[in-house]
Order: sequence, then structure tokens, then C-alpha cells
Amino acid sequence: MTPKKITWKSIILSCYKTKCPLQETEKQVLKQGSFQRLSLSDITNSSSALLIEDISNSFIGSKLYTFTLEELWEVTHNFSRSNLLVAVKLLDLDGSQGHREWLAEIIFLGQLRHPHLVKLIGYCCEEEHRHLVYEYMARGSLENQLFGRYSAAMSWSTTMKIALGAAKGLAFLHEADKLIIYRDFKTSNILLDSYYRAKLSDFGLATDGSEGEDTHVTTRIMGAHGYAAPEYIMTGHLTTMSDVYSFGVVLLELPTGKRVMDKTCPSREQSLVEWIRPHLKDQRKLYHIMDPRLEGQFPAKGSQSVAALAYKCLSYHPKPRPTTSYVVKILELLQDFDHTEIGPFVYVAMEKSGDRGYVVRKDGKK
Repeated sequence: MTPKKITWKSIILSCYKTKCPLQETEKQVLKQGSFQRLSLSDITNSSSALLIEDISNSFIGSKLYTFTLEELWEVTHNFSRSNLLVAVKLLDLDGSQGHREWLAEIIFLGQLRHPHLVKLIGYCCEEEHRHLVYEYMARGSLENQLFGRYSAAMSWSTTMKIALGAAKGLAFLHEADKLIIYRDFKTSNILLDSYYRAKLSDFGLATDGSEGEDTHVTTRIMGAHGYAAPEYIMTGHLTTMSDVYSFGVVLLELPTGKRVMDKTCPSREQSLVEWIRPHLKDQRKLYHIMDPRLEGQFPAKGSQSVAALAYKCLSYHPKPRPTTSYVVKILELLQDFDHTEIGPFVYVAMEKSGDRGYVVRKDGKK
């Protein structure tokens, strides 16, 4: 599979005070289904080019702000890294897919609002300049939280909260009036706010799903290595089940603390899916594949349920995979699961030992 070419420069974190609240409630989202959403094909397949300044006028109910370059420089204090309240994304003009991906982000995030989608505040299109302005996500990407150089282990309840949030965002896309296939579900595209609320970002590869009798769309194969579904790699056929497979991969990364592809591991462990999937139904081996940083602090039955769900999502064939709405239901049941530990019990006791004073024992014996 041809790896995705990075077409965006680094995100520049800046300051911009907006009066619009950055959080959306799920009740507010449900009220937005009354307008006809503009699809990406309405732009890219149009015989006459639609001027970018007309796009926001096509978004019924949208609150996108169209920035001038001068305004962006002013409100971000020359793209200062201080006072981090928003994120500004710059288009790399050397990227072959850059403009199309920039348009896709505006088309999708400019019209969609959900608590688990990152909020697009506005954009700038002036001469060769292409910028996007998003809400600032304080904890950065899930990838950084899991694999960053100084990252610490997240609790089991936090990882389950993140998994549920990401699943809700994906389910919202799949259940839209015009369904959307995200196509790039991975840890680096899941952003976290200060409360570990997960939000999907980077809609550059997203595409409208098929309608009517067709169950898939055929596209050029793109996406991150290790996350793409087998049938998509082999045929280019893209469905919502392709996203479900990618979700299953992330559902493995979360509790194991291991990357989907890691060339530094022994050869048999370099592909996380190939290595771990056969063991997901073996309760005896489950403990040994969990992130050691959890120190056994996770529920036995809860971890088994997550393993079973990941196994279904990672089915080699798309039909047996669950829908995202089913995934959400299962993860909701796991949010307040009994936290019975399955790790080794460690009892710390003080033992009197003659003149030597007290000795700390950790073998569980009194």
C-alpha cells in the first residue's frame, strides 16, 4: 500500500479568543439534521469551479469565520506559541493532495458539529495561503499520550472513556443522512482535551459513502500503514466497515500500549494485529499482552469484553464486523465496569525481625 503523503505543515498553536463556545452537546447535534449537507463531490465534480468564498454561504447553519491573512496574523500574535487557545493548520503547497484535503476539511468540519469531532472555527484562503483554525486540544493526540517520550500510563477508565468518545464520533459520521467514511482513523488523528474527551480530527482523506444499492466506493488506496482494512488494500473498496477495522486496531493499541507497527520489536511482534489477534480469545494470555504500566489495575471481565470487541472489529472479512453503533453500546456498558484486578496481588507488610528492626515484604505473606 502506498503510504499517505504528508501534505500539511506542522500545526502552529496560537491564541485566538472566540465568543463561540467550543463544546457541543449531543442534544444540540441532534437538532442539526434538518439541512441538506453539501458534499465533497458537489465541489470536486462541479463543472464550474465554486469560489471558496461562496463555500461558507452554502453551509446552512454553519458558524465558520472567514479570516483574512492580516486578521490571522493579528489574532494569533504572529502565530505565537504562547496563550494556546486555538490551533492553526497551514497547507503545504508542495503537496499533491494538499488543496483537495484542505477543501475536504472545510466541507466536512464546516458543516458537522458533534461533541467528538474537533471544532473548525474558520479558515483563510488568500492568494497562495491556505489556513485552517481549530479549537485547541490541551492534551494533544492520543498517539502522543500513548507513545510520547515522557508519556505516563493512563488508567483503565480513562482509556475506556477515550475509546467510547472516538467510537461516538465515528458512529456519528456513519449514521449521517449522507454517510461519511473517515478513512484515516488512527491514534494521531484522535485529539484529547484537558478532560480526556476524544475528538476526531484531520478529515483530509474523508469521503462521502455510497448511496442506494452500492455498498462501497472505490478509491485510490490511502491511509496509514497498519490501520487499513485488508479488503481496502486488496481491492480499493471502501465501506464503513473499513473504518471499523481501523477502530479495532486502535482498540488494541489503547490497552496494550504498543504501536500498530514497530520495527524495533522482534519480527513476530512487529505487526500488532498479526501478533495479538490470535490471543484475544485466550483469557490466560490476555494479562500478558496488556500494557505493563497498568500494573494489573484493570477489570478482568472488562478487559475480556474489550478483547472480544477488538476481535470482531478486526475480522479479516468485513461482513462479520460490528457496526459503530454496536461498538458504542458495548463500550458504554464498560464505562462503569467492576474494577476487579487480574494482576498479581501485592501485599506490603511490615515484619519485625529481631534486632534488625522492620523488613518490608511483598510476597503476600503475613
